[in-house]
This record gives sequence, structure tokens and C-alpha cells, in this order.
Amino acid sequence: MKQTEYQFTSTDLERNLSGFAEKGITELVLHDPLFASDRGRLLHFLQTVAKDAPGLYVTVPVMASVLDMDVCRAASNIFCSLDIPLTGISRDSSSGPVYLFDKKLFAKKADMLNKAGLVFGFDMEYAALPGDSLKLFRDRLDFALSLYPNHIDFRQLEQEQSAVHPTGMFSPQDIRFARDIAFACKTFYTCGRAVPWFLPVLEPLKIQGSRFLADFAEWQRCDNCGSGSDFKPEVTAHTEIEKMQLVFLGNKYEEKHHESLFTAVRDIVRLNGAFARLSGEGTECELDTAYNPDDLLSPESAGIVPFVENVLLEPCRVKIFLGDDGPDYRIIN
Repeated sequence: MKQTEYQFTSTDLERNLSGFAEKGITELVLHDPLFASDRGRLLHFLQTVAKDAPGLYVTVPVMASVLDMDVCRAASNIFCSLDIPLTGISRDSSSGPVYLFDKKLFAKKADMLNKAGLVFGFDMEYAALPGDSLKLFRDRLDFALSLYPNHIDFRQLEQEQSAVHPTGMFSPQDIRFARDIAFACKTFYTCGRAVPWFLPVLEPLKIQGSRFLADFAEWQRCDNCGSGSDFKPEVTAHTEIEKMQLVFLGNKYEEKHHESLFTAVRDIVRLNGAFARLSGEGTECELDTAYNPDDLLSPESAGIVPFVENVLLEPCRVKIFLGDDGPDYRIIN
């Protein structure tokens, strides 16, 4: 789909919202930092979208500090994604710059967004502030993944590698490693639409998300589809990325001697992937599962080990389709 960029003042944008549908504009991505940090302006914009362009899908930058229940209520009335910068601040100390990161703030805001059923993502960075380090970046990434964001974006992936400068705590090698992990996250988690199952699937492997993604980055490098290659996950069909996910997960489960669990993992990944493509591209499909989809989509599947221990195999042919009330499925064999 062709994307066109327009330059608007906030006043012009709100004035023209009512005509977007007539012009065939269905999606809008905001880049104005004023919306992100001004609660009043943000609320007014969300309310204007609900009134003048209710069918528009909007991606809105929002600082965590301005998120509250009023913003959540306004956002729940439209189709939107809230993009939150997940970063800290740098302060000088007697021993040098210190990177400070408020986990409690982001955890509180993410919990509020998840309870409201809103789609949100994080914008992350590495080696951007004095005091940051590879370890701190990986800690932030693990923390971000624990909050179930729909996506995690890294603006530095769109920049030349030389634009990120080494520091006393972030060597050139560390920067390359962080970039590889960020690219792996973009591929596996964001473009792979992995949020519903990522943490449950990693739990039996006893591995942190950043370590898992570092291993996937190495796998990508060996397969010539890593950072610095011609591979572009954002324009790659989700079915192809899903194949990559399953191959790599199969390797990791075999490495940990958990082959007996992988059948359930494969079903969970494929079934959730089918629903993601139905929601994203409107693609209906049929697939074979080893377990009943009722079980695979139940809360029981959040624990892979007890799921396999307690749920019986029940091979099914499943149709994923768009029903009257939204995405649906039925067993056809």
C-alpha cells in the first residue's frame, strides 16, 4: 500500500479530519511531539477524531507522564495505537554520568493500558544518553517485554550505524550488538506479531527475552537475514516470519530437551498468527492443529508445561474467518 506523508499544523489537521474518509485516508501516524507531552492537546485531538473521523486508525506518540484514565477513555473511543518513549534520563555524579530509569512509572502506565484493552507500543533507544550501557539496554528490553507491548520500535535502526556514537560505557562492539538485538526484536517480536505468546513460550526455556533475541540475532546473521543485510522484516509476509519463528523455536526447544512441548508451541504460534493475519490483512485460512483450538485459546495455554501435562491431543482442522462479531473460528473436521 502506498504511503503518503503530509505536513499539517495541529489546527489544520483537526480541521481536515472530517474529510479524510472521502479522500480514502484510513490511517494516520502523528509525529508532533506537542501531542505527546501536552495532555490537553492530546485529549482534544482524540475527542476530535472520535467525532469527525471515527473510522480512522491513528498512531499517536504519548509521553508516559501524561497518560491517565481520561486519556485511556478517550483513546478507547477510537481505533488507535499509543506509542510511548521508553527511556530514562542522564544525571552527573561524582563517579560520572548515571542513567536513571523509572520502572515503576512505566509498569503503572502499561498496567492501566492493558486493563483498558488499548493497543500500545514502546519506542526504545540505546547509547543515546551518557551513562547508558549494553547491560542497562538489555535490562530495559527485558522490562519492556514483560509489559506486553504490541510492538517495540527502535528509531536508530533507520539511521546509519555511525550515527550512534560510542561512549565510555558503550563500546563500538556493544553498539553493534545492541543494534543486532534491536533488529532481532523488530523481526521476531514486532513484525512477527508475537505479543500474545512470546512470554509463555519463553518460560519453559528459562531464558530472558533479551538473551533469546540475542540468540535469534546470531541465527539471523548466520542465515544472512540479520542487521546489515538486505532483509526487511517490515515488508516481509508474516507467514514467512512465522516460518522463521518456528524453525528457531524448534531449535531452542530441542537444545533444552523440551521436544515434547514443541507441538503445543507450534499450534499456539500458528493459531495466533492466523488470527493476526485475519485482523491485519483480512486473510481467512484453514490450518491443522494437534490440540483443540478451544484449549489452545484458553487461559490454560499460558503455561506450556502444565498445558501439555493436562490437555489431551485432539487433532483438528480449523477454519479462521471473519464472523458477524469479528474474528472467529470453527472446527471443520
